[in-house]
Amino acid sequence: MAEYDGRMSFISILLALLLEQAKPLPRTNVVHNAVRTWVRWVLRNFDTGLSTHAWWAWGLSVAGPTLLAIGIHWLLIWGLGWQFGWMAALIWNVLVLYATLGFRQFSHHFTLIRDALLAGDEASARSELAKWKHIDASELPRSEIVRHVIEHSVLSAHRHVFGVFAWYSVLAAFGFGPAGAVLYRMSEALSGVAKRTPLPEQQPVSDPVRAWSLRAWAAVDWLPARITALSFAFVGSFEESVDSWRRHAALHPLDNDGIVLAATEGAVNVRLSGDVEASGLVPEPAHLRAVVGLVWRTVVMWLVFLALLSLARLIG
Repeated sequence: MAEYDGRMSFISILLALLLEQAKPLPRTNVVHNAVRTWVRWVLRNFDTGLSTHAWWAWGLSVAGPTLLAIGIHWLLIWGLGWQFGWMAALIWNVLVLYATLGFRQFSHHFTLIRDALLAGDEASARSELAKWKHIDASELPRSEIVRHVIEHSVLSAHRHVFGVFAWYSVLAAFGFGPAGAVLYRMSEALSGVAKRTPLPEQQPVSDPVRAWSLRAWAAVDWLPARITALSFAFVGSFEESVDSWRRHAALHPLDNDGIVLAATEGAVNVRLSGDVEASGLVPEPAHLRAVVGLVWRTVVMWLVFLALLSLARLIG
């Protein structure tokens, strides 16, 4: 099964990307609503405020959907037999990836802000940025608007695309189907709930669960963040990207988001941090096009890598 799942990875990711480009999930959809409902139910019933129960809340929130994804994958293969099971499992993998990938969920905001900046309409760009990230952008100069857009877009691409690719590919190679994609996105979703200020009618997340969720997310995202940073270095300016990454990692070794952004700085020669030693240029609207190219070249690199890996498995 593991060998079969490894060969399935390329086809599943390719079909999911094509489906997501043709028919993106709306921002509010039944899948994401179900995830939010599940997480809130678990926290409401298992978040007691005790440190000893914090890992139960995290485990049920994340492991429950992950095990469900594995169970359905195995049931389809073994229950329907190899003749029909592989096709049913492939469809299941594509559907899970379609739900966990999110290219178009953030690209809409990126496009609106980029077009406004290129047209010289900074007021509209500030308004769109404020609606996207719920921040006060009324006083931001143009370079800061561009910096925010680049940072949010790159991190969204990492969390919605490349992090999903990484965990899906690793666990699929061992026969776990789409479990990696679910594990990654559920961990990210729970960390987001833990950091978010709850609405008045919602139960606040306890400090133990918040701390456990953030530590677990940092551990889950450790490898994907470095894979994304390395990918950006390969398709961008390699030496500058690696140098920026190393400089940031020396000061903040556990900052996953910072490592991705540091690699982006060097890859497209733009200054995103306050590091006085950084050699990048002040962010300008032209850098937005460079970031789009960086992301798409990384997607192509992933697809080529998975295609070659699948071909090697077939030949071997």
